[in-house]
Amino acid sequence: MFFHIIMRSITLYILALVMMVVAGCNLSANAQILGVPNQTEFTDSLKNEFLHAPYFGLYKDNYFTLGTTLGHVPDKHNSDVKFQLSIAQRLTKTTLPLNSYLFLAFTLKTMWNVFEKSLPMRDINFNPGIGWSFPFFSKGRYAGKFTLLLEHESNGRDGDESRSWNKISFCGSTMVNEYLMVHSKFWIPIVDGGNNKDILYYSGIFQAGAAVTSPNKRFGWALTLVKRKGWNLNFNTILEFNWKILPNDNQYLFAQYYNGYGENMLDYNHFHSRIRVGMVIKPKFFSEF
Repeated sequence: MFFHIIMRSITLYILALVMMVVAGCNLSANAQILGVPNQTEFTDSLKNEFLHAPYFGLYKDNYFTLGTTLGHVPDKHNSDVKFQLSIAQRLTKTTLPLNSYLFLAFTLKTMWNVFEKSLPMRDINFNPGIGWSFPFFSKGRYAGKFTLLLEHESNGRDGDESRSWNKISFCGSTMVNEYLMVHSKFWIPIVDGGNNKDILYYSGIFQAGAAVTSPNKRFGWALTLVKRKGWNLNFNTILEFNWKILPNDNQYLFAQYYNGYGENMLDYNHFHSRIRVGMVIKPKFFSEF
């Protein structure tokens, strides 16, 4: 039954995927109008990255942060450490149709109560997945990248604290120019966790955002909005800032502000408004969201 749902859903959404491709090509045309400097070199670098990138590498941002709840006096109950480790293993060379490739991805996100006795890990979220990703180039310009992703997310617990769900996710991103990337992701949820049947009202049904870098690539800003289920304008908001410490390194000082629900699986229905600072290591070209 599960695989029947997957195949039927893929068929229903293939037209939406094609529309995303067309939109990406239009954005590429806009980049030509903008007259991005060194665009040819940038496009060549992207092509080379897709064709010859290492099989194993970073997937999402890898960060370690410390923070507290806004509007409250910091204490051991409202302050914590949040860190994320995210990797991907490429399964094929770019010899599939549309220069596409298959990959495995795994992201681990941890909420760590370092100010409490014995420093307990509040929640550990496991997010493995398998994806099919392909880039698009139009008239020598990079148009975008699209990914079909089958993913699972859970916190590995049992009993009343068990949380889990599965998603068939459709992801798209486009470099409008060398400094601005826009991205979106929507998913077909398959909620199998008995204790989180209402998770869509908190962790959302789709997301969209943008990431901006400075011309010298030393500074970056990112905004992601996650739409929760319902017709009202209810979003989880993630605002990030990063500053590269040394010009030729890949380590950044990092600040993240999270406002909303669904920050972790255990407390998915608890509201959080927390700001954290720390360090982040980013993928070379693309941070997945």
